[in-house]
Amino acid sequence: MRDLQQPGRSVVHATNGAAATSHPFSTLAAMEILQAGGNAIDAAVAACAVQCVVEPMSTGIGGDCFVLLQKGGQGPVIGLNGSGHAPGKLTADHLLDQNITQIGLESPHSITVPGAVDAWCRLLDDHGTMGIDRVLQRAISYAENGFAITPRVSVDWSRNIDRLSGDANSAAQYLNNGQSPAVGSVWKSPELAGTLKKIAEKGRAGFYEGDVVSDIVSYLNSIDAVHTIDDFAAQKCEYVDPISSEYAGRSVMEIPPNGQGITALLMLNILKGFDLNAYDPVSVERLHIEAEATRLAFAERDKHVADPRQADVPVDYLLSDELASELRDRISLSKAMADPAKTTGPIYRDTVYLTVVDRDLNAVSFINSLYFSFGSCKTAPKSGVLLQNRGAGFVVDKDHPNCVAPHKRPLHTIIPGMVLGGDGRCELSFGVMGGGYQPVGHAHLLTNIFDYGMDVQEAIDCPRTFHVGGKLDVERSVPDAVRQGLADLGHPVNEPEMPWGGAQAIRIDHANGTLAAGSDPRKDGCAMGY
Repeated sequence: MRDLQQPGRSVVHATNGAAATSHPFSTLAAMEILQAGGNAIDAAVAACAVQCVVEPMSTGIGGDCFVLLQKGGQGPVIGLNGSGHAPGKLTADHLLDQNITQIGLESPHSITVPGAVDAWCRLLDDHGTMGIDRVLQRAISYAENGFAITPRVSVDWSRNIDRLSGDANSAAQYLNNGQSPAVGSVWKSPELAGTLKKIAEKGRAGFYEGDVVSDIVSYLNSIDAVHTIDDFAAQKCEYVDPISSEYAGRSVMEIPPNGQGITALLMLNILKGFDLNAYDPVSVERLHIEAEATRLAFAERDKHVADPRQADVPVDYLLSDELASELRDRISLSKAMADPAKTTGPIYRDTVYLTVVDRDLNAVSFINSLYFSFGSCKTAPKSGVLLQNRGAGFVVDKDHPNCVAPHKRPLHTIIPGMVLGGDGRCELSFGVMGGGYQPVGHAHLLTNIFDYGMDVQEAIDCPRTFHVGGKLDVERSVPDAVRQGLADLGHPVNEPEMPWGGAQAIRIDHANGTLAAGSDPRKDGCAMGY
């Protein structure tokens, strides 16, 4: 039980439904849908659409979406890959001919076709009970009539003034006289409201056909991107079979590549060979083992993970006990290893993750992102669509499986998670924000719960570390003695400017028929139930 003399938020317990998101307005939107008779799928899309308005640095309709879903508390877990692809004319040779060897974060070539709206519409058509017109109403209202700016949103917005100022459309629509909105001020996004109305009226066609796509493509072509309207028409989300590994007698489910969920499973496969419970959860030993497993798993990720439609991704090898054992044997408890490979690609922390479980035990694990904060910081002028920069996740190396290519999807960092009990029923719907950190966050959260017996809120609150970019980022809440102990083992300890991401989770107690929801105070996390 939580120490009642230590300030902190409590777990939300409920019987009829629960939602946990990284913004109160988003959680409220989900609860409104549930209480109006909608199911978890309806509520998740409504909540995400709100976050695309009220947290525009973290997500948007110009981004991508991944989902895990179990219906009715039992049966197969459904995976949906809603990631977009590179335009049909974008090749490695096209970039190399311009001496581009790495796709920049604000390059027009970083902009992949958005997959989110297509995924939302497919989910609602196949598994929802309400139409897109109904579930977008709260988001439309916030965009049209305005919403109040929270402290965390204000901070995240202010950190991107320079990037937004580099694009005239972004500066006009997402800054006010060159400044970001202050805490408590009201912000409106009229252009985005208009686009959401078109999607509400016409569904998928409201985004991928007509005025909206014409506006986006015309703008992209004006900044030397090679997108066509046909590229947008070709966007189709894909149902996929989740991949899984066993941990603590349970099945941990992830979306397969091109997502990096396989990295979380590899980490867990490494970690289950250690008796983590022998160490304090915020000890030198536990955090050292986790850091070493991170470095090893990410080195494998960076070598292999790509779009399986255009590359050979050795999933069975990456999930094998043999690989986990081989990597585990490289971990010494007495010193940090020589760096197996520095994490490649840009480092970012922005995404939104949310989860909803309804009274019928439909459980949805849902994640949506623009990749970097405000994505590419490129905005279509009439539609208000901020465009993601997910293409920066490609490499420009024709010998690498993740090399950019026409209609290819890049290595993707956003990963929803789900845990099934031994009976095959969903026990935990969870996810972690924070870009490349997410596999580490999955492993950290799950070991907190299943090795250390924490409740979902304690597991979310527990201090984090992340070995990235050649250093070990250690959150401020880690005790000084532990920091020093990690440094003594050879880890280059660093205190990050901002915490790594956030998390939301809902645990289902099938025996008692109750739900336990937690959300992350590192963001504006909010969990509610009824």
